[in-house]
Amino acid sequence: MLKLADSHVHLDAAAFAEDRDAVITRAADAGVSTLILPAVDAASWSGIRALSEVNEHVFPAFGLHPMYLAQHVPEHVDQLATWLAHGDAVAVGEIGLDFHVAGLDPQQQREYFLKQLKLAQQFDLPVIMHARGALEEVIQTLRRMPGLRGVVHSFSGSEQQAKQLWQMGFHIGIGGPVTYDRAQRLRRIVAAMPLEFLLLESDAPDQPDAAHRGQRNEPAYVVDVLQCIAALRDEPRADVAATTTDNTRRLFGLDRSHR
Repeated sequence: MLKLADSHVHLDAAAFAEDRDAVITRAADAGVSTLILPAVDAASWSGIRALSEVNEHVFPAFGLHPMYLAQHVPEHVDQLATWLAHGDAVAVGEIGLDFHVAGLDPQQQREYFLKQLKLAQQFDLPVIMHARGALEEVIQTLRRMPGLRGVVHSFSGSEQQAKQLWQMGFHIGIGGPVTYDRAQRLRRIVAAMPLEFLLLESDAPDQPDAAHRGQRNEPAYVVDVLQCIAALRDEPRADVAATTTDNTRRLFGLDRSHR
């Protein structure tokens, strides 16, 4: 069985309330035995930590997601520093900018994003970034803060933007959207990009692959993402699996300081 990593899964979501343990077991049975679980708001941090403490496959990340702006207050940034100081977080995330959703104040988003990037620098942690309708600004912000590392998850930008990211050493997270025939630009990027900057992800319970269209997504379905990417690149599944899993474990320091 191939060993795979899901670099972005929201296992704490209510969609998994009834069968969360079974979902984790199905993932492990499919070979997906590394699960990176990013937070979306301060209220989610305790549940994510609890999941990581009882399951060896789950690794926590803590952050303030831009789409949940209404649930954040400035004090949460100070609280985030305390949570990161605990030492169990593998990343600061999910953080970023979203200029696609109406009603999210751009300047407030920028303030939270910048403060969390500074925390990532302070604690020497990678960042898990959301960048919808805002990728160019995210890239320019990262350029002004050298030394950061991380991943833009659910990448949907241009080939030029992808190249800019990996030239800065950032990874690109690819999940279910690449399996749809209409995703021609994304497929071109994935087919040609350096494999050492590619991470596989589910973003479950959202963004299912084409084979599970309309269903709740699960980390086990990363296997289908792997199959698609290997075919696009005309490379053995085993090679893509090994490299992307190593990429995930290296980026998040799992072999160095975590179980």
